[in-house]
Amino acid sequence: LDEWQYRQGHGPCLDASVTGDTLVVSDTGTEERWPGWATRAADAGIGSVVAIGLPIQEAVVGALNLYGARPHTFDAETVELARTFAAYAAVALANAHLYASTATLAEQMRSAMESRAVIEQAKGIIMGQRRCTADEAFGILAKLSQDSHRRLRDVAAALVGRATAGSR
Repeated sequence: LDEWQYRQGHGPCLDASVTGDTLVVSDTGTEERWPGWATRAADAGIGSVVAIGLPIQEAVVGALNLYGARPHTFDAETVELARTFAAYAAVALANAHLYASTATLAEQMRSAMESRAVIEQAKGIIMGQRRCTADEAFGILAKLSQDSHRRLRDVAAALVGRATAGSR
């Protein structure tokens, strides 16, 4: 049912995730807000649904979905308990998102530092060979990159590789 909502672009799960609201479908057999989804849910043996939007920061959205086999499965107390659980789940998801974002940033920083190092090495090689300034050496590297339609880092790495090949 969730996959169907993703394909259609609407349904209680998606609406709850976007709004952060708690949406209760007491009886899929009489639900009118999402008629196509409700028919599929009823056909799948789902009688009721609670979709709770997770309050996650940034551009991350999500929802906790509870499915009941019978209509009117979820009373007010159960919905409130599910909201409490959803708040804890949102903290866990926010932490996981923060960890993943931080790990991605660290990898990007590591890659940038490696790129910078090899570019600086290539500039040094060019400066030594051509007796030019660092800015002129960078200009030569940039032109080689453009002319060969290759990334600057790749051009620099190839130059450093050629320069160090004889020293091995």
